[in-house]
Amino acid sequence: MLDETTHYGLLKTLEENPGLSQRDLAKRLGISLGKVNYCLNALVEKGSLKINNFRNSDNKLAYAYLLTPRGVEEKARITVHFLKYKMQEYERLRTEIEELKREAEQKGLLENAHE
Repeated sequence: MLDETTHYGLLKTLEENPGLSQRDLAKRLGISLGKVNYCLNALVEKGSLKINNFRNSDNKLAYAYLLTPRGVEEKARITVHFLKYKMQEYERLRTEIEELKREAEQKGLLENAHE
C-alpha cells in the first residue's frame, strides 16, 4: 500500500528533480529501492505521475518522472494535510516541553542549566 508520507516525499522530490534515478530517490527518502519502484508504479497507475524514457549521452536508458496535473493537485492536497498534522504535533510538543520545564523548575533541576 502506498502510504502518504512516501507518496508526498516522492511527489515533492520529483517535482523538483524529475531526472533522479530510483536509486537516488531511495537514498534521499531513506527507503528501499524496491519500495521506490513499487510506489512509482502505483503513482503512475493513479495518474499522478508520468514516466518519460530517453537515452542520455552514454546511451544508457534514463527516465524523467513528471507530475501530471492530477499529481500536482494530489501533492497540494497532501501538503495541506501534512501542514495541519505537523502544526498539531508542534503544539503537542510545545505543551509537553512547557510541562517538563515546570516540573524541572519545581524540582530545582534547571537552576544551573542553560537553555
